[in-house]
Amino acid sequence: MTHTRPRLLTATATVGLAVLLLSGCAGTAAQAPTAIVGTDAPTSAPPEASDPTPADPSATPEDVTCDSLIDPDVLTDLQAQGWTAKETPFAAGGVTLSQGLVCTWANYTQPSGSILIFGWAPLTADQSTKMQSGLEGQGWIRKKDGSSLYITEDPAQAPTVDPSGYGMTYEFGDGWVTVGDLKQNLLLIRRPGA
Repeated sequence: MTHTRPRLLTATATVGLAVLLLSGCAGTAAQAPTAIVGTDAPTSAPPEASDPTPADPSATPEDVTCDSLIDPDVLTDLQAQGWTAKETPFAAGGVTLSQGLVCTWANYTQPSGSILIFGWAPLTADQSTKMQSGLEGQGWIRKKDGSSLYITEDPAQAPTVDPSGYGMTYEFGDGWVTVGDLKQNLLLIRRPGA
């Protein structure tokens, strides 16, 4: 089973939304929300690549919710704009994980086609290998960046990409996997137990 998402966003709107939401990681006070093309996203500067959102070391897989999975400042901004999350099981590359979740954020009362996706799940080494193989078999691309392993959709097939050219991306770590609608949005995820 592959993870799909609506393909209604323009590249400018999605990249703008992602860059603006990354402000929660920068450690600065949140600015008042303002609208961008096709979205109701907050504005501010993106974080430095070396400033990932801290994990929540006290959380367990059972504690994770869509609200606790993302940076608190981003959560506040999304909720202020009327955005809510719909939770689905974490499934990719033909593997469905029994724990974890994928959260699709949008303003479901005033649909605009604008969404954000954040997901996390614990997984075994065998599940990780199967998921990576399954994604690659579906045309996703493996990329190594330092100690991080990413599986990302082919940028030529992605409806939107971040400034580095990444669309929807899975990051695989030791015993966990995360997913974001753009690679840079992985910085907003607070992995439990890390």
